[in-house]
Amino acid sequence: MRVKLGFLVAFFFTTLPVVAVRADDTHADFPRPAGLESQVRFWRQIFVEYSVHQVVLHDAVHLDKVYKVLDFRPELDDGMSPLRVERLQRAETDLELERIHNTLLRLHSLGGAVDGLSSDERRIYDMFADDSSPDRFLVAADDKHLRAQRGLRERFAEGIRVSRRYLPEMERIFREDGLPPELTRLPLVESCFNLHAYSKVGAAGIWQFMPATGRRFLRVDNLVDERRDPIFSTRAAARFLDEMHDSLGAWPLAITAYNHGPEGVARAVGQCGTRDIATIVRDYHGSAFGFASRNFYAEFLAALDVERNYREYFGNMPVEAAPRTREHRLDRALGIQQAAHMAHADRDVLATLNPSLSSLVLAGRRPIPRGARLRLPEGGASGFETRLAEAPVEERVVEHKVTPAVARHAAHAGRVRPAVLTYRVQRGQTLSHIAKRYRVSVASLCTTNGIGKTGRLRPGQTLRIPRGVRRSAA
Repeated sequence: MRVKLGFLVAFFFTTLPVVAVRADDTHADFPRPAGLESQVRFWRQIFVEYSVHQVVLHDAVHLDKVYKVLDFRPELDDGMSPLRVERLQRAETDLELERIHNTLLRLHSLGGAVDGLSSDERRIYDMFADDSSPDRFLVAADDKHLRAQRGLRERFAEGIRVSRRYLPEMERIFREDGLPPELTRLPLVESCFNLHAYSKVGAAGIWQFMPATGRRFLRVDNLVDERRDPIFSTRAAARFLDEMHDSLGAWPLAITAYNHGPEGVARAVGQCGTRDIATIVRDYHGSAFGFASRNFYAEFLAALDVERNYREYFGNMPVEAAPRTREHRLDRALGIQQAAHMAHADRDVLATLNPSLSSLVLAGRRPIPRGARLRLPEGGASGFETRLAEAPVEERVVEHKVTPAVARHAAHAGRVRPAVLTYRVQRGQTLSHIAKRYRVSVASLCTTNGIGKTGRLRPGQTLRIPRGVRRSAA
């Protein structure tokens, strides 16, 4: 594993040939405060410079303070399996964060003395030359400040490639609703336009709607989950963003609210006494206003920069045109095989066009329910309604042999929101105690909650208990 030193990272930050964003390129609705520029620059590099096999170790508040970049690409080049590389990456990241933590504590204990510092200690010491606070190293050593961020270059490039297929229709939807079309780039931040994105807490689709929010605008149940459909969910996102803009009065706030929630952002505006997003990011310290919320608008601005100039970063990309389709709302339940037959379409094609259908439907075990919106290939849409009306109502739904293509769609469609059980840590409790209480492994607790190798817990901390557990009677 190769390690790039922090001074090289600082050099890259100042010399990276990023296409300049001209004033007339930036939509007036999306201001770029100087106070957020270091964050925008950081995320731009994460999106275009750093591979998914590189880990950036940095300060979570001052993103321009990058301690090291761990590079695991040589291990892949040498033939190490991706699984082993992933394990090595986690272990090395934890060890390096602990080493940086100890270095910062040592610098604090020296009280500003520089004699006898190693070259690595001196490099970190010099990174804080702009901060005269006597506790600057102690603050930086806190777990809330030390952070690791994996690069996203490959995922972001793929997201831009996939987005070209859907952006024309998405932009049309936003323009029809009177919204800035630039907002259609938010899925690059939320999911990198991964059509099958599904988070540990149950957010789904390119817009990453949670179930409760999704149900306000979409059908979300065990047979149909419209959050997974990129166009259906885009219409919902337009309505949701419009609501938040009407409530908060500015797009930087509405975009931040997409991550943090409109009530939370309204609370931040009230406490800070301003609608300026840079001031809120700097001064608001609400308990739920964490790293993701503080950086969400900066990530959006960085995504706009990269997407606007994607050829400069990724070259020309082949664009696969979206198939021409028509929507039809079913007035009665219909099996997937029957629907494909009436649409003069292959069943695999119909499954691909309708990612909102669940695995039960795609496997033929349950019908497409009445009222569902079905997307049909344009060539087969003509006459579909007539053929449906003429078909016997009592036509049975039977389970059919599932082809590999349908099976792949079913594997993604079959996911439902995981059961989320939480537990508040009491004073003196350890991971082992809690794991035994809920009959899970310590490793699964650490993975589910992003707990590092040190396994430190603090009283009052909320842990998510992995799905499918049963509390011990002990």
